[in-house]
Amino acid sequence: MKKLITIFVMLVAVNVNAQWVQCIGSGVQSVYSLGASGNNILAGTPNGVYLSTNFGINWIQTDLDSTHVYSFVSKDNFVFAGTGDYPNGTGGVFISSNNGLNWTKTSLIGGHTHAMIVVGNNIFAGLAYNNWGVHISTNNGANWTQTALTGKVVYSMAKIENNIFAGTIQYGVYLSTNNGLSWTQTGLNDQSIFSLSTIGNNLFAGTSSPYLNNSVYLSTNNGNNWTQTSLGIISVWSLASYGNNVFAGTETNNYSFGGVYLSTNNGTNWINKNQGFNNLLRIYSLLIINNYIFAGTSDNYIWRRSLSEIIGIQNISTEISTAYSLSQNYPNPFNPTTNIKFSIPAMSSPRVPGGDLVQLKVYDVTGREVQTLVNQKLNPGTYEVSFDAGSLTSGVYFYRITANGFVSSKRMLLLK
Repeated sequence: MKKLITIFVMLVAVNVNAQWVQCIGSGVQSVYSLGASGNNILAGTPNGVYLSTNFGINWIQTDLDSTHVYSFVSKDNFVFAGTGDYPNGTGGVFISSNNGLNWTKTSLIGGHTHAMIVVGNNIFAGLAYNNWGVHISTNNGANWTQTALTGKVVYSMAKIENNIFAGTIQYGVYLSTNNGLSWTQTGLNDQSIFSLSTIGNNLFAGTSSPYLNNSVYLSTNNGNNWTQTSLGIISVWSLASYGNNVFAGTETNNYSFGGVYLSTNNGTNWINKNQGFNNLLRIYSLLIINNYIFAGTSDNYIWRRSLSEIIGIQNISTEISTAYSLSQNYPNPFNPTTNIKFSIPAMSSPRVPGGDLVQLKVYDVTGREVQTLVNQKLNPGTYEVSFDAGSLTSGVYFYRITANGFVSSKRMLLLK
């Protein structure tokens, strides 16, 4: 019997689009995985799969309701769920032909299927317990064969064209160029890889270990070489990409300054995007769909935020200014959008973790605040944010920035 979860989502709160909003409030706590089938959103939990048909406002529990669900992947008209139950390793892959409402177990049993990926007509499944390694199905899960990658705990998978990458615990990233017939260990060979994502030919790997430098690592040559990005010593449990943007779902070792970070320049800089979270624990999973980004957390349910809002601020330069600055908006006059650029300088004294708290707000001629464009911690750099005045009337407006004692205001003109 399906269970209807009553959701009390404060979608009418002030400026909710500028922060994360909790969109599942009972029945489910830890959300290991997030997936999509058409416009349906799937949440993998310790109690099976939950399904939303209205982008996170309401959820029902599906008939896959008594196992841990660690991964999802869609292919053709099917969606697959990777499962497993600790400590006995019973689990495997389930298949649904009706967008996740009902499920049937495939022939892959045993293990904890933490990762799946589709490459051409093939489905690859990475297992982290019994039958460790990567398995392949060429017939939508009817049959499975273990590939040459065996004896390794696999937690993540990604692809660049026909190159398949498997992230393992303790042994880094492996690469196969021939559908799993053979695998080679890449240059990142001593890390625990909990997440993988790609932007074009760039491969990102998120790591987590109590003994090593946790971060997001970047390879631009199919794993031959890797560079540690500027994201601090922080465990990265999930990665997601959209356009030129990469998101990292994190947790620090001391349970502080975790949450979601965004990079718009391949990891050179990262921006804290945690506005609205009431507790920053582990971000197990991320999903981008229908102009929303969803975050599945440990012990704190599912959260949702507008994608267009969260990527509205862009880090546009790697050159570090010597002083705070606020530029004149352009174009000016404008109708209805304009761009505002500002800089955060480097300082010799120690910085607060996560950077300076920066606020950039727009006011009308009476001094009434009409919109908050930025309200977050930013590291040194030059940033640009877009202001959309489509709902406002023609006239003079002012924008003001405050950061670490610096205050500056400028005038702009909206002409419709």
